[in-house]
Amino acid sequence: MSGKVLKLGIPKGSLEEATVKLFARAGYNIRIKSRSYFPSIDDDEIECMLIRAQEIARYVADGVLDAGLTGKDWIMENRADVEEIAPLVYSKVSARPVRWVLAVPNDSSIQTVKDLQGKRIATEVINLTTDWLKGHGVTANVEFSWGATEVKAPKLVDAIVEVTETGSSLKANNLRIVDTLMESTTRFIMNKTANQDAWKRNKVDRLVLMLQGAMAANGKVGLMLNAPKDKLDEIVKVFPPGKKPTVSELNNPEWVAINVILEEKLVRDFAPDLKKAGAEDIVEYPLNKIIH
Repeated sequence: MSGKVLKLGIPKGSLEEATVKLFARAGYNIRIKSRSYFPSIDDDEIECMLIRAQEIARYVADGVLDAGLTGKDWIMENRADVEEIAPLVYSKVSARPVRWVLAVPNDSSIQTVKDLQGKRIATEVINLTTDWLKGHGVTANVEFSWGATEVKAPKLVDAIVEVTETGSSLKANNLRIVDTLMESTTRFIMNKTANQDAWKRNKVDRLVLMLQGAMAANGKVGLMLNAPKDKLDEIVKVFPPGKKPTVSELNNPEWVAINVILEEKLVRDFAPDLKKAGAEDIVEYPLNKIIH
């Protein structure tokens, strides 16, 4: 061991569970104890701290943390001067980016951003919203929302700017989306001084490689099967275009083993066709990481 430590911010809240699962697939086991903000991790060279995603970029920029995971939205909201190492496209619901949207009640007369002139808007992202309005030449009263933003229109405000993945919560509160301010994904960020430290940057590069490998394997499985050599061409044609399976010799010179990586949802479509083409002993197995 080097004796050195990388101080890493783990997002608390909606991304917490998804982050812990991603790290586990990457080979790093994080354990979060009740009421503790210092999770344990099975790597003595990493020290974790559990912090709200909204604050991580600021602490990384200030050097309190060497690195962390937070959304691009919170980097912009905090106007944080950090080094963006890599995008990590994962979230609590799906692998889609989250969206910050302008929403109004279904019966509102507001149809475009220009209609917000002089209006009252509630949001958690004051800077992001103000900058977006300024870009459209609009001045409005933007106030901070401490939560339950969807219920504030139209009783308290004219419009809201809120984050959404599916839009279901907005619809449930009788709101419609007028415009999208930005799409955001999680980013692995570093403090700029820490990024110049060769040991810390190497540690981060290795960690990010494993996290990206875990994400690359999400939704994919390996397929292993045996095939007669004289049926090989016919069997390979069953796979999706562009797939290049690995073909290995077996003890029986008339047979080969085939390995391929596929989207898990496709196996049900291809396995019967592979069997029909002459494949035998078809085995599907899970994947934790794919490192390209």
